[in-house]
Amino acid sequence: MEYPYCCSRQSLLPAFAVGLISNGQGNDCDKLKINEDLAAFWAPFLLLHLGGPDTITAFSLEDNELWLRHLLGLVIELVAVAYVFSQSMPNHDFWIPTVLVFFAGAIKYAERTRALYLACLGNFKESMLPKPDAGPNYAQLMEEYTAKEAAHVPVRIEIEPEPEKKLPPLEDLEKLEKEAKSLEDVEVVERGYNFFETFKGLIVDLMFSFHERNESRNFFFKMKSKDAFKVMEVELNFMYDVLYTKMAVVHRKIGYFFRFICSALIAVSFQHFASHHKHNIHHFDIAVTYTLLGGAVALDFVALFKLIFSDWTIIRLKNSEAKKIVSAVRDTLSIEKRCRWSKSISQHSLISYCLKKRFKWFDKAADFFGLKDFLDEVQYKETNPVEDDLKKFIFSELRKKAEIARDSKIAKEIYSMRGDGVLSQSICHYTSIVSSVSEEVEYDESLLRWHIATELCYFPETDTNDPNHENRKFCKYLSEYMLYLLVMRPTMMSAVAGIGQIRFRDTCEEAKKFFRKGKPISKTVILLSVLNAPMKKMKKCFGKSQSKSKEERQNAPMRKMKKCFGKSQSKSKEERRDACEKLMAVNTVVKPIAVKGDRSKSVLFDACMLAKDLKKLDDKKRWDIMSKVWVELLSYAASHCRANTHAQQLSKGGELVTFVWLLMAHFGLGEQFRIEAGHARAKLIVEK
Repeated sequence: MEYPYCCSRQSLLPAFAVGLISNGQGNDCDKLKINEDLAAFWAPFLLLHLGGPDTITAFSLEDNELWLRHLLGLVIELVAVAYVFSQSMPNHDFWIPTVLVFFAGAIKYAERTRALYLACLGNFKESMLPKPDAGPNYAQLMEEYTAKEAAHVPVRIEIEPEPEKKLPPLEDLEKLEKEAKSLEDVEVVERGYNFFETFKGLIVDLMFSFHERNESRNFFFKMKSKDAFKVMEVELNFMYDVLYTKMAVVHRKIGYFFRFICSALIAVSFQHFASHHKHNIHHFDIAVTYTLLGGAVALDFVALFKLIFSDWTIIRLKNSEAKKIVSAVRDTLSIEKRCRWSKSISQHSLISYCLKKRFKWFDKAADFFGLKDFLDEVQYKETNPVEDDLKKFIFSELRKKAEIARDSKIAKEIYSMRGDGVLSQSICHYTSIVSSVSEEVEYDESLLRWHIATELCYFPETDTNDPNHENRKFCKYLSEYMLYLLVMRPTMMSAVAGIGQIRFRDTCEEAKKFFRKGKPISKTVILLSVLNAPMKKMKKCFGKSQSKSKEERQNAPMRKMKKCFGKSQSKSKEERRDACEKLMAVNTVVKPIAVKGDRSKSVLFDACMLAKDLKKLDDKKRWDIMSKVWVELLSYAASHCRANTHAQQLSKGGELVTFVWLLMAHFGLGEQFRIEAGHARAKLIVEK
């Protein structure tokens, strides 16, 4: 990966610069000798550089594992800068600002190293482990029990389990949701932080008690979907902060103290240098020094501003008068409304991928230089915003499942559903539909079958504004999003993907072979399809029209380019519709495996069989079942992906599947809740 390389380069450049300064101090050249004191003053600024900004300490989780190397680097850099400073003594004109900047830089670099140490997953997990608990004094209890038995006193041991809170019926929950008031922005931050403190152990696979499960369930069952996602945004933002920034170090009492010290040291050093005489110093060197000092002051001011008006400060100022002031400023500056995640999903279509062509020599060249995957993303990936209706639908479906999960056994059954739960309730008698999500079929195969079947059902139909067809839109969104994760984010889906890559490639090869049959493709069409994708990335360069809607303004440049260079969106839809109709026209009475055997892992015509059976259902029922199946496929992937892959995605803008993972945990769905009883109390009861 390139991130560790970037980090190592960031560390090497300051070390190299300190070495140059140290080497130049012993030079007899008069020009260098004149600026010796100033050069020694520059050296501590490299420590400030190594300390980095508060908002980023690591680009990936792997960077946090290198905290020991950074600690060693801190010691080496401190020694090197101290050596440079000692070489300029005793006649150092700027020794006071040099010492001040040295201590400020040392504090900042130490903060970064400490942040990396705390974010290292091993240390992160250890910091959350509860204190050892031996439980009730079993030996003493049994000793008393034995003594009373020996005295022929009738005695028995009675266990009083802690009562578990019961959830109200689903009808009452829906009523509570409608009556629930929207949370204020500060309330969202507070709730998000509280749940972050409770559920941050998810990242390192810690277990949770039934207390934590019930508290979370009771809150999220009564929430509106919009507020629930806002709370989770804040919660994931706090997770990002502790894993990839200095916030866990800075937002402590000792952190505030050192931040005040750093700001004061930098400000005083600037004032001291500005008021000090600068005879025999070149004007360019003075300008460089002012640039370094001015940059340090400016960066420190920005860091201080973000520190004061961050979510962490709102938490620290809870129940205080200062909180109202900070909240008012945040409202005025709209700081709390900043985007905490990308709020978009990437999508990939198998049929669209198979219809678009590139020159073979172009693919070979791209593959040789390791650019094929990158070009595939540029050409075949689409990005769309996550609509509130989609989030509401996912939230509603998961809440219905969570309402049924009254105990851990049922919760684990729901946690393992990947479409079979919906079909078992829908009284579906078509074999290919039920078998497509059975345990005998691997998850990646089910996903590919349902993705192709969704396209085959979606494109022959015309668009409609009928509200019953909202599920149709959800199916397309989730279908293409899940295929994107399977094909273009295989690391994230590795726990459930199986041989997904092989199956996808075989299916694509069969689809391309089918679409090419009797239809020669011109080189012009291939060239235009290659050029068409990068044009999508250029659409943001066009000007905006205030008279049009946001969606129209975004799509207008694309329409202009496609008119000149590529195919229009309607033409692309027509091609996909034609391709779907051709696939549906194939006779699939005989199962593909009976004809082709097991050599190829393609599921193209298995998906056609699935689509034909789905077509036999009533239109409304079909899309209702399919949309719910896709939610189960999404939730299965979310809950079975490794926790550290979800954490890794936080540094890349976040994914919808991570929100689903967290929402399932809040609803008590999963294997994280293995402690089903509270602290039961054992009593010796003497019977009369």
